[in-house]
Amino acid sequence: MKQHTVVESPYGPLTLVATDGVLSGLYMTDQRHRPPEDSFGDPDDLPFAEATEELRAYFAGELKDFSVRLHLHGTPFQRSVWAELRRIPYGETRSYGQLADALGNPKASRAVGLANGKNPLGIIVPCHRVVGADGSLTGYGGGLERKQRLLDFERGVDPLVSRPDRRSPAPPFPRP
Repeated sequence: MKQHTVVESPYGPLTLVATDGVLSGLYMTDQRHRPPEDSFGDPDDLPFAEATEELRAYFAGELKDFSVRLHLHGTPFQRSVWAELRRIPYGETRSYGQLADALGNPKASRAVGLANGKNPLGIIVPCHRVVGADGSLTGYGGGLERKQRLLDFERGVDPLVSRPDRRSPAPPFPRP
């Protein structure tokens, strides 16, 4: 059974999807590989209280590691890439090659990139933290501008988002 809700964020509306009550999708508007709306199930805020609170805390600069339970549906290789993404520390980046090395398959950087692009839980599974070998921004399902803003936010330099650690009010994000 699938359910969904839409929450606002400093980076635009986020559609959260749950499968059997467990978070299985987080999609931005105009996101590449975004499933069709009719696959998200019925609208219902109930299964998303924990995810919404963690996202609020993340965007307020109060949370660096998500602990909400996830249902990641993908191939075994995709799931291994997504697990590796979750090991990239907040505010840091890794290249596709570094991820391939960490997975024990240094020639798989292209496959890592493809799996990265199919990540169904952007932000929470931080695919925005993956860059090219030279540090350049490369593909991001939510768009390169959003990717840059997320990286800048985690480094504390996004001028469009106020953060408590900079003695400013938190960005608007509704509490559940």
